[in-house]
Amino acid sequence: MLTVEEEITNLTRLRELLPTEGFTNTFLKVTDQLNDVARKFIATAPFIVVATKSSEGLIDVSPKGDPAGFVEVYDDKTLIIPDRLGNHRVDGFQNILEDPNVAILFIVPGHGDTLRIAGKARIVKDSAINNRLAINGKEPLLAMVVEVQEAFMHCSKSLIRSRLWHQENWPARKTAPTLADWVLATVEREQTLDEVQDDHSSDEQTRLY
Repeated sequence: MLTVEEEITNLTRLRELLPTEGFTNTFLKVTDQLNDVARKFIATAPFIVVATKSSEGLIDVSPKGDPAGFVEVYDDKTLIIPDRLGNHRVDGFQNILEDPNVAILFIVPGHGDTLRIAGKARIVKDSAINNRLAINGKEPLLAMVVEVQEAFMHCSKSLIRSRLWHQENWPARKTAPTLADWVLATVEREQTLDEVQDDHSSDEQTRLY
């Protein structure tokens, strides 16, 4: 086990190190509904990250992406997120069946600020929703409906520090490991790396919608 100088185990000590003084807007900017600013940000976001938690406490974080505005703002308290073709693990959906609490991070390419939303989710199968959220004539089978309980914008410091949108700081293509690399490292199979990659590339081309 890692040995450290101090482990923070209570809120009093945490606030000694990270006091609230001088950060009034940070705590007052939270709302429990989707205002006009949130609606505009959601309409511009093509990518989100959804966090869910199992009854055993294990956290899952799942990326979801579509053309900008793919998350529907149904009303001031409700979001609808289509479920597209995937790997059928349905980790997030399984977690929602056990614990409906979810958190969502909305990201706009090239934009420093992000939108954070938390609330309660349920899984629905509804023909009207599926029809509205169809892309290229392909309807989602299911959707996630989120009752918003907390929403606020997050500052851009982390994206500035990471230089995420600065292409000159991106690693050279193919230097980072791929899903095919992971499969070969964890699953016993006779396929070569190129064969596994071909399978994944074919899946990406034929099963987006």
